[in-house]
Amino acid sequence: MAYGKYALILISMGYCCVGWAQAASDVSAMEMRRIFDTLTLPDAPTRYNSGSGLPGPDYWQNRADYVIHARIDTPTHALSGEETLTYTNNSPDSLDTLWLQLDQNIYRPHSRASFVNPERHARTTDGVTLDSVAILHEGHEIPLQPHISDTRMRLALPGAPLPHGHRLRLRIRWHYTIPGPWGGRTAVTPTEDGDIYEIAQWYPRMCVYDSHRGWDTLPYLGQEFYLEYGDFDYAVTVPWNFTVVGSGALLNPAAVLTRTERGRLAQAARSRAAVMIRTAQDVTAPDSHLAHAGEKTWHFHMENTRDVSFAASPAFMWDAARMDLPPVRPAPGMPPAPRLAMSVYPRAGRGPQAWDRSTEYVRHAIEYFSRQWFPYPWPNAINVGGHGAGMEYPGIVFDGWKDRDAALFWITTHELGHGWFPMIVGSNERRYAFMDEGFNTFIDAYASRHFNHGEYAPKQDPEFAPQTGRPADDIIPVLTDPQAPPLMTAAELVPEKYRHSVSYFKSAYGLVLLREQILGPERFDTAFRRYIQAWAYRHPTPSDFFRIMESESGEDLGWFWRGWYFENDWPDYAVSDLSYINNDAQQGTQVSIRTLGRLMLPITLRLEYDDGTHADQVIPTESWHQTDTLTVTFPGGPPVLRAVLDPDHTLPEPDRANNIRSMK
Repeated sequence: MAYGKYALILISMGYCCVGWAQAASDVSAMEMRRIFDTLTLPDAPTRYNSGSGLPGPDYWQNRADYVIHARIDTPTHALSGEETLTYTNNSPDSLDTLWLQLDQNIYRPHSRASFVNPERHARTTDGVTLDSVAILHEGHEIPLQPHISDTRMRLALPGAPLPHGHRLRLRIRWHYTIPGPWGGRTAVTPTEDGDIYEIAQWYPRMCVYDSHRGWDTLPYLGQEFYLEYGDFDYAVTVPWNFTVVGSGALLNPAAVLTRTERGRLAQAARSRAAVMIRTAQDVTAPDSHLAHAGEKTWHFHMENTRDVSFAASPAFMWDAARMDLPPVRPAPGMPPAPRLAMSVYPRAGRGPQAWDRSTEYVRHAIEYFSRQWFPYPWPNAINVGGHGAGMEYPGIVFDGWKDRDAALFWITTHELGHGWFPMIVGSNERRYAFMDEGFNTFIDAYASRHFNHGEYAPKQDPEFAPQTGRPADDIIPVLTDPQAPPLMTAAELVPEKYRHSVSYFKSAYGLVLLREQILGPERFDTAFRRYIQAWAYRHPTPSDFFRIMESESGEDLGWFWRGWYFENDWPDYAVSDLSYINNDAQQGTQVSIRTLGRLMLPITLRLEYDDGTHADQVIPTESWHQTDTLTVTFPGGPPVLRAVLDPDHTLPEPDRANNIRSMK
């Protein structure tokens, strides 16, 4: 805030004051009580989730570890696999039933998703075929009869339930046909040099059992995930001329990469600039591969993650560069390894403002988010140039090989930002999209400002219009649209029309308001980092987030949660009067202000003098607790030109015509 040479001394001495209007109506006082009344959050504090927003002393979480062997049959575009799933019951309950997710069933004809979002799920397959499901016990398989309901599988356990502190192992064999281009979040896309396989949501995955609902078994309708954490060891068998990149660390480079490729990777581990691991010439050269016939198996490992995904193709160019992060152990018994930013893409994706810069963007995103919020925990970060799903998984993201310029930077940064929300902070995306998409959009907006002196700032979302470059204006159509759902609306109930504008933009802009207008960067950043640290690899609810931000920032924010998250309220202030005290500028100036809105964000009142100076006074939220009108008194000084509310245009006010009043 800037102060004029006259006002600076007087205000600092306490001569500027805010006074109540003489008479606030009973109606306005009752409305203020409603706005500022105590907000009851959806989830009450328990021994599992404390009133501070931190995990409680008895917080628990179940665990799922996977060993998976998969194979791609390229003539039929079929993926087959066998997994051993070790499930640990840390809950206080004994479990007689297990639930798993079969996301590929979303592509079956007449799936629930085909009715809910037909425009997003036009392709069909037979879904997942389960070849066998069994419990492994003392070296033997005990067959189970799965009960399939759309994208869920229920397994009734024979004999005694699984008690607290015990684990069991399942062996599941399965196969399915990979959908074609834009199959949703798993695809096979043809290019001039061969098919690109982007393999995600590809194995039967445990549903979450938690203290809020027991088994959380929402069907998969396209609104992403809610998953348990564990360790993954997985192997993928593909034709000899395929290159595979995947979540985690590659454990058998000598078995799948040439000496030249391994040497280039070693060079990349020492280089901040991208080093080509597979060049454009390599893509069409059979001798660039270790073998010249048959198949190869690529072996990966990733610890403490919710999920893994991979991409495979004979068409991949591949480059990598060192990330400036501490080394991590890639697998038990393996030495610490360098951290690499990587990109794979077809030759058609090359270009100085296209995929040639992808690894530069990857490196910046991971390093910036690590420094600003929480350290990136996994060995590598990979950007895949494929069909263009714009989709994130731990350690790997799927973007479009046709992306370039700012669009490639924005999509790369956004998808990698999901490594923090929800891959590290494991919120329930199926129910609360704003905790995933919005929180991530918030952090990647700041990353856009940071990259290369703002080369691609401000961040824009091509899915959302209008975009003026002024968020305070862009959000107004959402706030004033009577059909727009509030942020706390269940994810599946947010219409596609509002998905980006609400779950992404409104959520992100709410955090910007909280950081820049309500708490200030220091208090906000400290509280937000505490939230990430406390809930890393755990499952927070919205109530946990609301509570921890209040507890850590030292601010009662119930009015903001109510207005911005539970309702679609907005601020609307007006200068109703401007006058000198006793008609004498030397005695001081009084400015009367009225609130016409229901979101009482702090607002700056500026008094502009005729000598070019000005004085600012921030009117805090508490000023409106019992009235809709107040008067601000400024000390005497030069003649006044006008009073201006929100002079820097930082608040989302639909009607700004009454924000200025000139002295008569």
